[in-house]
Amino acid sequence: MQFPVPSAQCPVPIPDSRFPIPNPIDEIAMLNAKNAVATIAVKDIEAARKFYKDVVGLTPMPASEPGVAPFKSGDAEVLVYESQFAGTNKATAATWNVDDELENVVDTLKKKGVSFEHYEMPGVTRRGDLHETGSSRAAWFKDPDGNILALVGR
Repeated sequence: MQFPVPSAQCPVPIPDSRFPIPNPIDEIAMLNAKNAVATIAVKDIEAARKFYKDVVGLTPMPASEPGVAPFKSGDAEVLVYESQFAGTNKATAATWNVDDELENVVDTLKKKGVSFEHYEMPGVTRRGDLHETGSSRAAWFKDPDGNILALVGR
């Protein structure tokens, strides 16, 4: 990058539109172009590996270290790891957008033994296991450690 040459009256370079000053924030790879990873704590990595593969249907990926189980989920990843704090999160740990397949996904999971959570929330109507707000619908279930997982769709 080149700046105008300093003069006796102004000993430092003066930027102009022909020579923009780089903004250090712009130089950092920002997160809007990066994939996020859902990170879920579990007590028993083997039980979790079986649940996320066989019940939820995620594709296992090679683990880089003991006590972790990475999975492919669409274009993203879900990282399951052993922790003494497993199951203590009282909020949703991961959400899958299943669009217009919501009812089919719920039915498939129920056939695999998954029970769905039912919540009372203002402005939300529950029809069976689905919670509806306008054009959005959601269903929540838990993994073996009590982590809350969500499905959203239309």
